Amino acid sequence: MSRLKDAFNGGKAFVAFVTGGDPSLEKTEEYVVALAEAGADIVEIGIPFSDPIAEGAVIQRANIRALNGGTSLKKLFLTVKSIRNKTPVPLVFLTYANPVYRYGYDAFFAECAAVGIDGIIVPDVPYEEQKELKDIASKYGIDVISLIAPTSKDRILDIARDASGFLYIVSSMGVTGIRGEITTDIGEIVRAVKSVTNIPAAVGFGINTLKQAEEMSKVADGIIVGSALVKIVEDKGADAALALKQYVAEMKAAIRHNDR
Repeated sequence: MSRLKDAFNGGKAFVAFVTGGDPSLEKTEEYVVALAEAGADIVEIGIPFSDPIAEGAVIQRANIRALNGGTSLKKLFLTVKSIRNKTPVPLVFLTYANPVYRYGYDAFFAECAAVGIDGIIVPDVPYEEQKELKDIASKYGIDVISLIAPTSKDRILDIARDASGFLYIVSSMGVTGIRGEITTDIGEIVRAVKSVTNIPAAVGFGINTLKQAEEMSKVADGIIVGSALVKIVEDKGADAALALKQYVAEMKAAIRHNDR
């Protein structure tokens, strides 16, 4: 069984996101371990990129800070290897097609497997164009995590049938970022997914409050939080570990109310 799928077996899952290299690679290592200790079931690590088209202002700024600090993909691989020696938490890279293509698909996924990455999310590669990526990733045991957006409609069942690891349900149109309200009928999307697959479905994009976490986890198998955590890192910098742990512990407690 996929380690990512298995991460949902203990109840509603909390998936946390940080940008690799923000504010430094050493702190990324510290923060990933802290998130896992606080209860994160999966941690996504963003590979910093100059044109992160799916990201809002908070994560865009984190990408710039990481790149300006000298973070590279090769250095991030070394950091992940060190993280893997400290925690068994499943790890996912969030990246874009260009860094993977430039590194070389085979070389990239071989390195992912070597350092302990479990999955990858590539927002700018649509489902219909994922085959080459998935074929190579599967050789190395890496799950390519598909996204389902509110506009996916007739494609939802096809995406769900072909999913691995878990499905990332995008809660709202637009880019990532903290939202005051989520109006998409997530329950309808999850019901469609569950009609064709038992792959877990987690909801992300905009979730930042305890109320949102509890509401979304009523209908989904877990929640994904990125911008709110990256904002803590932006505000606290090198001293963010305690605040990150407190935030995750509170959010995890909120979603656990909905464990079945």
